[in-house]
Amino acid sequence: MILAAGLGKRMRPLSAITPKPLIPIAGEAMIDRALSALVRAGVNRAVVNVHYLADLVEVHVRQRSDIEIVISDERETLLETGAGVANALPLIGDKAFYLLNSDSFWMEGSKENLDLLAGHWNDDEMDALLLLSPTVSAIGYKGRGDFLLDPYGRLRRRKPHEVSPYVYSGAAILHPRLFEKAKTTPHSLNIQFDKAIEDGRLYGIIMDGTWIHVGTPAAIPLAEKAIAESASGGKLP
Repeated sequence: MILAAGLGKRMRPLSAITPKPLIPIAGEAMIDRALSALVRAGVNRAVVNVHYLADLVEVHVRQRSDIEIVISDERETLLETGAGVANALPLIGDKAFYLLNSDSFWMEGSKENLDLLAGHWNDDEMDALLLLSPTVSAIGYKGRGDFLLDPYGRLRRRKPHEVSPYVYSGAAILHPRLFEKAKTTPHSLNIQFDKAIEDGRLYGIIMDGTWIHVGTPAAIPLAEKAIAESASGGKLP
């Protein structure tokens, strides 16, 4: 599933007429970067939820010929991330699935990161496995991080006074059981993540490569510079 229903308020004025998932970075819409990562991982069907400027998002993603697109329609009510996934579960099925933010992308390292997630997934022990980026190498991210890892890969949130070395990159594998008894009234995925932490079933893995965070228009030049440098094999003049 790809989350593409958000309002993109922090991307204004660009998002006033273009939904954030369709804003191009180095000539490619952000949601296409997420869809291409799924295709490289062998995924042949993706559920995409829509709300803000929904028609534009739906028309765009349906142009893909390399992956089947199923729309989870939130035009009437924006459900936020947690309820958005819960609402889409009938379209997803009863097995573990990839979840990506529509604006999540990265420059791959020696191994594709979605393959890395799949290789570390343990259906018996995990309800969620999050792909984490080191904060020090993330492009466009200036926060204090999200989680800390224990020696077994289980996650806990950083406390208010702490600085975490890892930030959630917006890519994960989740199991539908994480949403048992979940309401479809608007709520954040953090509700599910906190429950999984309480149960000792929220895990994380450090990504191989460089995460690119594009949260505001000012972050676009940074992202495009990093992509260009990567493509050129080093620093640009």
